[in-house]
Parts: sequence; C-alpha cells; structure tokens
Amino acid sequence: MAQTHAGRASLDKQPGEVAAMFDGVAKRYDLTNTVISAGQDRYWRWATRKALGLRPGERVLDLAAGTGVSTLEFGKSGAWCVATDFSKGMLAAGRFRNVPMVAGDAMALPFADDSFDAVTISYGLRNVSDPDLALREMLRVTKPGGRLVVAEFSTPIFPVFRTLYMEYLMKTLPRVARAVSSNPDAYVYLAESIRAWPNQRQLAMRIAKAGWSTVKWRNLSGGVVALHRGYKLG
Repeated sequence: MAQTHAGRASLDKQPGEVAAMFDGVAKRYDLTNTVISAGQDRYWRWATRKALGLRPGERVLDLAAGTGVSTLEFGKSGAWCVATDFSKGMLAAGRFRNVPMVAGDAMALPFADDSFDAVTISYGLRNVSDPDLALREMLRVTKPGGRLVVAEFSTPIFPVFRTLYMEYLMKTLPRVARAVSSNPDAYVYLAESIRAWPNQRQLAMRIAKAGWSTVKWRNLSGGVVALHRGYKLG
C-alpha cells in the first residue's frame, strides 16, 4: 500500500485524504489538466456530452464535477445539470461558473431515488474508495430507462503506445505538474491511480455487476480515456 505524503493521498483512497488532496489542487486544476493532456481534455468533455445524448429539459447529475467545467459543457445540450463533488475546495474554485453545485459523496449521494435522466462521472470513479458502491448509488438516483456515462483514464490499446504512455505517467507527468499545478505532489498519486485502474473490459464487467444494462465502451485517444455507457432498466 502506498504511504500518504504531504499534499497527496494513498492508494487506499481514504475519502478525507482524497478530498483534501483535491482541495489542494483546486486553484489551478483546470489549467493543469489542459497542459498535461495537451488540450485533449476539451475533446474528452465534448465526447462525453455526445455519449450522454442529452435533450433539452432533462435532468443530469455531473458527479466528481470538480470546478464545474464539465457541467458547463453538458449544459450546452439544454439539459439541467447539477455539479456534485466531495471536494468543497473544487466547488468553491468553480463558483464563478454559475452552475448548480452540491457537495456530496459518490457513495452516499444526497439525492432521492429516480431523480435524474442521466448520470455521468468523469475521472472520479477511480478516486472513490468503493467504486462498486458508487455505481450502485448512481443507479439508485437514475430514473428507469436513464443512462450512465463513465469517462475514465484507461489502458491504451496499442502495446508500444501503452509502454510510452506508462512512462509518461510515472516520469513526465509529475515534472509537468510541478511547473503548473498548485499541488504537484498530488499528481504522483493520480498517475499511480491510473496505472492501478482496471482496463476497459474489467470496468465494463464491474458496471454491469452493479446493475447497469447493455454496458459498452468507446476508446478515446487510443484508449488513454474510455467512455463506458450503460442503462437502467425500466
């Protein structure tokens, strides 16, 4: 098990540690993400919105929303979107975006059963100490017939690229983060958590086991990110 260092969390993902870590990176989080992804974060948000297939008037839960930059993107569809995150520092950093925001834990969502037409979580499921419980909670708050989209870092599908990507994660990403992040040590944990995360097929199986139906995935950027989609049976 990884040891906890100042400004980062350990891989056992204690909620208090992870929330405090994200509070520490909130100030420059969006800028850092754009830099370390070479601008791909914008494309990934757009692709997530398309995968959600949102319609005007629908209700959408954007979980692990951080500063709400993804919530703004999803709102372009005309749907009503609420940003939820367990890091109050992240939510505070995004208050200027003027989107609905609710502090909440993915493992005990502060919403009633069958509240949303769609639920999405971007790059946050791997930071939850019990992802399976979180997936069941997302199912609970989704209306029958509603859908889930999980955007998460995954396993590159080409072997040579996969090797280079893992080298980037463990060596280059922390160096880049030191130049732009308000808490660069946190990105060591983030790199470790990506490397330890299940691959596309393994995650699809976990989503299905949590009760979601017709689970499929689509790779983005050669598998650096995968979009998993599922439905709640009516």
